Amino acid sequence: MAVLATRLTGHAGIEVPLICGAMYPCSNPELVAAASEAGGIGILQPLSLTYVHGYDFREGLRYMRRLTDRPIGMNALIEKGSKRYHERMVEWLDIALEEGVRFFVTSLGKPGWVVDRVAPHGGVVYHDVTERKWALKGLESGVHGLIGVNRRAGGHAGPRSVEELFDEVGDLGVPVVCAGGVGSPAEFVRALEIGYAGVQLGTRFIATHECTASDAYKQAIVDAREEDVVLSERLTGVPVSVLNTPRIQRMGLRAGPVARRLLRNNRTKHWMRLFYAVKSFRQLKQSLRREDRELWQAGKSVAGISELEAAGDIVRRYAATLELPRGP
Repeated sequence: MAVLATRLTGHAGIEVPLICGAMYPCSNPELVAAASEAGGIGILQPLSLTYVHGYDFREGLRYMRRLTDRPIGMNALIEKGSKRYHERMVEWLDIALEEGVRFFVTSLGKPGWVVDRVAPHGGVVYHDVTERKWALKGLESGVHGLIGVNRRAGGHAGPRSVEELFDEVGDLGVPVVCAGGVGSPAEFVRALEIGYAGVQLGTRFIATHECTASDAYKQAIVDAREEDVVLSERLTGVPVSVLNTPRIQRMGLRAGPVARRLLRNNRTKHWMRLFYAVKSFRQLKQSLRREDRELWQAGKSVAGISELEAAGDIVRRYAATLELPRGP
């Protein structure tokens, strides 16, 4: 029985309305499985599983299944670009379905092909959105729910506050998950009170024992204040929330004028994003364990993170908050 039944817990088959979000490069199998085993749901990130952590996709998924028999989700990045990458994503999706995955999170494109592919299996698709126009495009494709990525999120943060984003997309008839700025149980409860069907945590799960990020990266999250998180265009061509380390300061935060022009052009923007993606995949992979690289993604939820914890303890601590009486 769910600690708090919401439309998210029903869709995902989980007990706690809490997602351990897919993170490149931080989503190692042990972290994903630990969040699921505790009653939330961990979302595997295919490139993290294969390119960063070195698993054959099917074998990596089966390894997670040996760690937990509870639901696990998959992230499908559907940005236009390489035909080979799309074919690989289709292959990974089919394998995930064969191995029993039924909850999917899509981002960076139109998710219609994912919805169509998982529908015969009873799969559920939630789509990352930062504003209403992207939510409407997702709904046109048939998604079952939305991940509302607000301006406090790590990675590619959106422009809206937690409250503004729910006001903008909360009336569309599907459940909305709050992604960004949830670093404490109190913020978790607040998101549910606003009307969100659950929360997605990323940064909080990097600072865990199961995450294989470097000790320096984890400690930087614990030590960081909200103002230590800045937006940099130098990793992917669009603003990404990162810790303001000495390396970031040396790199600068703005893409160059030529890159910005190519990123705005409809004919060249997808190729530029692909170029930046390949470059950032390599840089972030190196930075995961090398303490001297200092390219560390993080959201403003760092303000609520004060220590390293076990991933399962985080889920259980948040769940316990829901079980406590909170007044009339």
